[in-house]
Amino acid sequence: MSSFVYPAREKHLCSNSSVKNAQSESAASDHQHTQKRALNREKKNRKNLKNPYNFQNKIGMVEFSKVNIKDIEDDDDEEEEAGEEVESAPPLEVGEEREISSNGLKKKLIKRGLHWETPQFGDEVTIHYVGSLLDGSNFVSTRAGNEPITFKLGHGNIVGGLDRGILTMMKGEIAIFTLPPELAYGAIGTAGVPPNSTVQFEVELLSWITVVDVCRDGGIIKKIMENGEQIGPPGDLDEVRVNYKAMLVDGTIVAKTPEEGVEFYVKDGHFCPALAKAVKTMKRGERVNLVVQPQYAFGEAGRKSDNELSFIPPNSVLSIFVELLSFKPVIDITGDLKVTKKVLKEGEGTVTANEGAAVTIRYTAMLEDGTIYDRKGFDDEQPLQFITDEEQVIAGLDRAEKAPWEMSTPERIEAAGRKKEEGNQLFKNGKYQRAAKKYEKVPQAVDYVSQDGTYSDEDEKILKSLRVSGWLNGAACCLKLNNFGEAINLCSKILDVESCNVKALYRRAQAYMGVSELLLAEVDIKKALEVDPQNREVKLMQNNLKQLQAESNKRDAKLYRAMFSPQSTDASIRTKRLKKADDNTKDENVAAMETDNIVVNPVLLIQSQDDV
Repeated sequence: MSSFVYPAREKHLCSNSSVKNAQSESAASDHQHTQKRALNREKKNRKNLKNPYNFQNKIGMVEFSKVNIKDIEDDDDEEEEAGEEVESAPPLEVGEEREISSNGLKKKLIKRGLHWETPQFGDEVTIHYVGSLLDGSNFVSTRAGNEPITFKLGHGNIVGGLDRGILTMMKGEIAIFTLPPELAYGAIGTAGVPPNSTVQFEVELLSWITVVDVCRDGGIIKKIMENGEQIGPPGDLDEVRVNYKAMLVDGTIVAKTPEEGVEFYVKDGHFCPALAKAVKTMKRGERVNLVVQPQYAFGEAGRKSDNELSFIPPNSVLSIFVELLSFKPVIDITGDLKVTKKVLKEGEGTVTANEGAAVTIRYTAMLEDGTIYDRKGFDDEQPLQFITDEEQVIAGLDRAEKAPWEMSTPERIEAAGRKKEEGNQLFKNGKYQRAAKKYEKVPQAVDYVSQDGTYSDEDEKILKSLRVSGWLNGAACCLKLNNFGEAINLCSKILDVESCNVKALYRRAQAYMGVSELLLAEVDIKKALEVDPQNREVKLMQNNLKQLQAESNKRDAKLYRAMFSPQSTDASIRTKRLKKADDNTKDENVAAMETDNIVVNPVLLIQSQDDV
C-alpha cells in the first residue's frame, strides 16, 4: 500500500543513531510511535527485497544496473537503517538540495508532485530517468526514445541508492538524485561510468501500481489499478457484488460478468478460488488486475466447455480484472450461524437498541425458497412494536436487534465457550485449519468483555481461562499444520500472563524444535521440568531433543572436517601425482631403450612380428 507523508513533513532517511538521539531529546509518545511504525515498515521492505528477478531494459540502451541484494541486506550492519522515516525535516523547496541518507544520498527537487502519497518496496513504478556523470555527460536515458520504464521497487532492477530515492517521491514529481559510488556502480563501474564514480539521476515519477502477493506464495498477485473508498474489506460471511473479466495469457476471454456484476457470499466463492481470496483484500470501488497461478484457478483438470462455460486448458494461468462494486456486511449474531444479520442499508448514527428498549420495526418473513409467510409495516399496515429481552418476539429476532459487542457479559462468555467447543470437535475430527479459526475467535470474544470492564471477579477468572485455552488450543492446531512461527507466537502470549504454564512451555519447545532452534527449546523444557519434574511428556521431549542435538553436533563436526581437510588431501594428491609422474618417466625411458634396440636390430623386429 502507499505510504503517507504529512503535508508539513518530508520523508527523511536517517541512521539508527539519529533515531536514538531524537528519542532521547523528546519523550513525546506520538514521535516514538512514528519511529516504531517506520521501523516496522522498513523490516517489511527488507523482506520484499529477498526475491530479486532479472529485468531487461526495454529501450535497448545501457542496461539499467542490477542492485546487489546482498549489499542491501548487509545494510543491517551499517550505521544507517535504510528507509527509516523521521518526519522532522521540512519539505524540500523547488531548487533545494538536501542529503536524505547518512551514506551520502542527495535529493534536489525540480518539480513538486501531486498529493502526498509515495510508493513502497514491491510497488510497480513507471519513471523517466536520465543518468549522468558530474561533468554532465549522459550514460543512459529513457527520454531519448520517449519510452519510460516500469519495474518493481526493491527487486534489484536499479541501483540501490536510486531505489531508496524513489521511495520519497510523489506522483508527477521530478528530482535529481546524487549517488556516491557505493550506492551506484561501485569500484566496477558500468558502460559509460568509470569505476568509483559519483553519478546523478534525474527522475520523473509518472505513476505506480501497488502490488500485493495475496497468499504470500506468488499464487495470486494483485495489482491495484484504482484505489477504492475507505470501506471494507468484506469478510467471509459478507455478500459482495463484483464485476470481473477473466482471460488466458493469450488474451482469450473465458469468463465475463454483465455490467451490473454478480452477487455471491464470500464464503461460498465464485468462478475460481482466487476470486474470493482477492475480494477479501479489496475495498469498495477498488479495481484490480489479478495474475492467478493454476493452483488458485482450475489446476491440472482445467474446465470443460458447455453451452454457457468456455474451455479452460489444464494448468492455465489466468488474468482477472476485478472491481468490487459493493458489499453487504453479514453479522453472526449468535456466534454459531443460527442467527445472522445482513445489512441491506446502513442506519443513522451509532446508537443501537439495548436491553429493555422499545423498538418499532417493519419486516418481511419468508422461507428459504422465498415464500413470504408474514409481513408488518408495509402497504399502510402498522409496524411491529415490542420491547427487547421481554420475549415478545422470537428469540432470533430479539437477538438480531443487538450487535455482538452489545451482548451482556454472560452472553459473550457463552459465545466464547461455544467457539472453544466447536474448535475442540473440529480438532478431534482432524480439521485443524477450521479448528484454528474457531480458537482464534475465543480471545476475540473475551476481549469484548475485557474492554467493557463490567464483570465480576468470578467472570474475570473465566475470561482468563477462556483466553489462555483459546491460545493454547490454537497453538496445538499450528503444530499439526507445521505453522511453527504462529505456534511460538501464541505460546508466548500465554507465557506473558502465565510464565509457568507447562503446556505453553511444552508446545513452544515443540515449535522451536520444528524450526531447529534447539537452544531455545532446551530452555523451555528445563523450565517446564522445574515446574513439573514428573511430567512424562516433557521428559520424552527432552530425550528427543538430546538426540537432535547429538545429530546436529555430528553434522557440525563433519562440516568442520570438510572445511579444514582439503589442505592435507590436496597435499596427498600432489604427492601421488609426483610419484606417478616419476614412474611414468621411468617407463618412458625403458620404452625408449627398447625402441632403440628394435631399430638397431631389424632381424629382432621381424622375429617379433612373426611371433605375433
